Parts: sequence; C-alpha cells; structure tokens
Amino acid sequence: MDHSGNLHHKLVNGDAGYVLEEIPHFIDYIPSLPTYPNPLQSNPAYSAVTQYFVNVDDTIAQKIVVHKDDPRGTHFLRAGPRQKVYFKSDEVHACIVTCGGLCPGLNTVIREIVCGLHHMYGVKKIVGVDGGYRGFYCKDTIDLTPKVVNDIHKRGGTILGTSRGGHDTSKIVDSIQDRGINQVYIIGGDGTQKGAAAIYEELRRRGLKIAVVGIPKTIDNDIPVIDRSFGFDTAVEEAQRAINAAHVEAESIENGIGVVKLMGRYSGFIAMYATLASRDVDCCLIPESPFYLEGHGGLYEFIEKRLKENGHMVIVIAEGAGQDLLSESLQSTVQQDASGNKLLQDVGLWISQKIKHHFKSQHKMAITLKYIDPTYMIRAIPSNASDNVYCTLLAQSAVHGAMAGYTGFTVGLVNGRQSYIPFNRITEKHKQVVITDRMWARLLSSTNQPSFLKEVH
Repeated sequence: MDHSGNLHHKLVNGDAGYVLEEIPHFIDYIPSLPTYPNPLQSNPAYSAVTQYFVNVDDTIAQKIVVHKDDPRGTHFLRAGPRQKVYFKSDEVHACIVTCGGLCPGLNTVIREIVCGLHHMYGVKKIVGVDGGYRGFYCKDTIDLTPKVVNDIHKRGGTILGTSRGGHDTSKIVDSIQDRGINQVYIIGGDGTQKGAAAIYEELRRRGLKIAVVGIPKTIDNDIPVIDRSFGFDTAVEEAQRAINAAHVEAESIENGIGVVKLMGRYSGFIAMYATLASRDVDCCLIPESPFYLEGHGGLYEFIEKRLKENGHMVIVIAEGAGQDLLSESLQSTVQQDASGNKLLQDVGLWISQKIKHHFKSQHKMAITLKYIDPTYMIRAIPSNASDNVYCTLLAQSAVHGAMAGYTGFTVGLVNGRQSYIPFNRITEKHKQVVITDRMWARLLSSTNQPSFLKEVH
C-alpha cells in the first residue's frame, strides 16, 4: 500500500481501486508513545462478547451499490474500541463543547460521552465548556459526572449553553493547554467542524497529545458522506404536528390554504421527508428545485387548480427555497450571522403575502391563508427514541476513537455503520436533495405537484 495526499489527510491505496481515507493519529507526529491495554478487556458488561474489539483493518465502503467490474472506491475506518489505548484512565481530562443552533439530541450526546468515558474507560475528569467556543477563554467550566447528566436527555437544548462565532484558535488552544485538557469533544455544524479542524492543526503544530473529536450536528441533514445527522428523525416527526395543524385549519374553511415553513437553509431534506410522511401536503418547495409563481405551470395556477378540486390545500416550504425570487433590493444587502451563515429572508411570510395579494387582485376566488412557522418549537424538543439510540452510538464511537489515539476526525453513520471520517470530507460542501433521484420523484408522485421545470420551446 502506498500513502499519498498531504500530511494531514492520508489516502491509502489498495488492490482493485480500494481507497482508504485515513484519519490522523498521535503517532503521526509524536513518535514512540506508550500504549496500554484497553480497560474494556476487564469490563464485565463485555465479557460475553466474542469479538468486541474492532479489527484495525476494518473499513466501511462509502459506495454500497457497485457493479462487478467497478473499482472498490472510497472507504472509511470503522469506529469502535481498539485493543490498545493511548491514555491511562486517570490521566484523561476531557471537555465537551456545543456550538451553533439548537438541535434535538444535543443533551443525549453530552450524556453519553460522559457516561461512555466514565463507565467504559474509568475516566473521572470531564468538564463542559459553557456557551460555545468563546466559553473556552471567557467562562469557567462545568464539572460533568454521570449523576449530573443522568436525566438531561429528557430535556431539549443543551445544558452547556451554545453560541455562534467566538472562534479564536490560538486563545482556545492556549486555554485547553492551561486547563490541562487532553480530549476535546466538539458538537456543532459545518462552521464548528471547520473550527475543530483548525484547533486540531494548531495542537498538532505544537506537538501536543490532545485528541480533537467532532460530532457533526445539523438538524437539516445537509452534512455530506454520513447517512443522516442526529436530530433529523425527531425534526421530521415533530414537523408532522405543524403540517397536521395547517391541514386542519385549511380543511375547515372554504378555499383554505395552510403554509408551513420548515428548516432547510441549503437542503430540503426535512421538508421532503415530512411531506412524504404526512401525505396531507399538496406542494413541497425546496432550495434544490427552483419554482416560479406566474403563468402556465406556475405555483399560482397549481393553487387555483387544487382549490377547485379539493377546496383546500397545504404548502410546505423550506426556509432556503425561492430565495432567488425575493426582490433584488432585499438580496443586495446580504447579511451573515456570527457563524458566517447567510441570513435568509422569511420566504414563508413572503410567499404567503404573494399568494394573498395574487388572489385578491387577479381573481374573484376568495382564499383564507394560515401561515405556520414551527422552527424554534422543532429545534427545542428532546430527541425521539431512534435519535437517542443514534446519539448514544455517535458518542461512544467518539470516545473509543479518542482513547485509541485518533484525533482530527469526526464520527458518523456511513451505510449503516459507525465510521471515522476526516474533517475535510464533511466540511467541503453541503449535501443536497438530488432532484433527478427517485426520492424526489416519489414526492412529486405523492403530492401530484408540478416539477416547475419550464418547458424548452
């Protein structure tokens, strides 16, 4: 096997077009480190497990559908406990930080990192950083024990608090050094993970044995490579309540229209899955699929047709949809939040007003429109059962990786298997709904809406 790529992102090539995207390890830059037997070997919970430790050569294929002559393609390291660890239990001083917007499951991840470190590896020193990245150098830490975090998964939000921005790499690394922290668990979205990569690079530059592990968080499910992000399942489930409310409102009055705005800045996954799950939606609008209002095949025409057929309709729109249609004057002053995300105009309010104005000025048809924006209600709820299980696995995978001496990586599900992924792979772009895929075709056939692709004459 030959190693290629830059120093911090190793590609290992094997036979038949096999490529492994390696993640960094302490031994890459600190030679001859001592190792210790994994304490799990004497953990009674695992005594009956026949093959508990992950084979060092176990990898997960990124592409699962292949033809017999295809190259084997990109693979990632399989997550899980290794036989040798690079930390003694009593020397570990771990910290956890949450950054960016709220998302169901944050507290579950915090809880399971603490319980995983404590129960599986006997780690006693674990702290939480208060209030996002700037908490590293502005605030005191919070001691975390299994007792402190016992019930937090039943609450929404994050017990550590969060913020956007505040990322000053050298100040954060100085603080990590000063506090004697040697494992850093960072839960946040793509901006946060880019920050985590910068922290790892600086720690490596200083030659420090400090593990940096990312747990990718986005309610929108727009992180590439991984199957889904934690909290997404809960968000889709909770979105059903808003869609149902819109449907009840619309159905109870003549020519009633319910408009529901859901999360999805760049990607329409929540809107798409919530629409497919609900079956009460007549039209789903997402950032990946442009639409237009006026003329033949436009949204106004479809609304009129559906109202004449059914007497009511429900429209679901993702927050990033139709931004190109919002007036140029609004677009000319594009602002950003502290995380560097583009601040979007409220497309739900805008489209509601446009629909009302159109039917008032152009038609004799009287409509009643109800607009629902459940964004903050969805973000703030505790995670559901399937997300709780997923958060537990993510947290435990992160802990196993850090204890085994890996650093500068993130954890996630790839084709149903827990994997270790280099930071750059999940921060390079946003995952989006592919509107030429069957999933979007299923949605179009389910709602029977137009695809809004203008005909070429």
